[in-house]
Amino acid sequence: MMLTFRWFGPADPIPLAHIRQIPGVAGVVSALYDVPVGAPWSREGLDRLKAQVEAAGLRLAVVESIPVHEDIKLGRPGRDRLIDHYCESVCAMGEVGVPVLCYNFMPVFDWMRTDLARRLPDGSTALAYDDRALEAIDPRFWLSRGTGDLPGWATAYSAGELGALLAAYRNVDAERLWENLAYFLERVVPVAERAGVRLAIHPDDPPWPIFGLPRIVTNAAALERLMGLVDSPANGVTFYTGSLGALPTNDLPPMRPDHGRMIWGETGRPGYGLYDRALGAMYLYGLWEGLTR
Repeated sequence: MMLTFRWFGPADPIPLAHIRQIPGVAGVVSALYDVPVGAPWSREGLDRLKAQVEAAGLRLAVVESIPVHEDIKLGRPGRDRLIDHYCESVCAMGEVGVPVLCYNFMPVFDWMRTDLARRLPDGSTALAYDDRALEAIDPRFWLSRGTGDLPGWATAYSAGELGALLAAYRNVDAERLWENLAYFLERVVPVAERAGVRLAIHPDDPPWPIFGLPRIVTNAAALERLMGLVDSPANGVTFYTGSLGALPTNDLPPMRPDHGRMIWGETGRPGYGLYDRALGAMYLYGLWEGLTR
C-alpha cells in the first residue's frame, strides 16, 4: 500500500515540502491543470510535473484527473477526435511511468457541495451537501457567482454555456449515458492496458441525479456493470467512500469524513487543507502498520 496526498500543482498553497513531512506519505495525486479540457497531454508536461514531485522526495503515483469532454459524454459527432486525444494523454502517462488514472463520467458538474465552509461544533469547517439547499438553487445563477472555481472542477461555464449544456442533456437519460461510457471505455481501455495505466473511475458525487442530470456510477450494481463493459485489469474503480457512503442503501464499512476539515485556522482550498488530511494519513498509516507487524 502507498499513502498518497492530493496536490494541485504550483498554485496549491500546500507545498510539496510539507507533504513530504507527513509520516508514511510517499506519493502525490496531481494533474496538468493548465491543459484545456479535450486537448492532449504532452509527455513533456508530465515530465515536468513528475520532476517537481520527485525533487521533493515523493512519487507521482496517480493522475486525477484527465477530464472527459462533455461531447464524449453526450455522444456528439466530434467525440472520436476527443477520445483520440484522451488516448494520447493516457499513453503519455505510461511513457513517464504514472500507473493510475482517476477519472469521472459525471455530466456537466463535477463533485457537488452546497457549502464549502460548514462550521462544525469544534470551530473547524468542512465541505457539506444539503439536498434541500441544492433544490433551491438556480444553476445558472449559482455558476455565474463563481462555482466553477470549486477545487476539483475542470471547467467553469458561463450562464449561457451552462444553459446550452443542460438543454443538450435533456436527450440523454441514464441508459444513453451508459452507452456513451461504454463507447469511451471500449476505445480507451485497450490503449491504457498497452500503456501500463489503470483507469479508476470515481463514483458520482453525490450518487444521485442533480439538476435533472443522470448519475450512473452510484452503487455496487453500477460498479459491476462498469467493470463488465470492458473486461480488463485496466478498467477499474476508485473506491471512494465519501461518494458511495452518501447513499444510505449502499452497504459499506464505516466511512471517514468527506475530504478534510479546515482546522487550526488554516486557509486554502476548501476540503483540501494540510493539517486534517495529514492527521487522516497518520490514522491510516497506524492501522496499516498494526496489520503488517
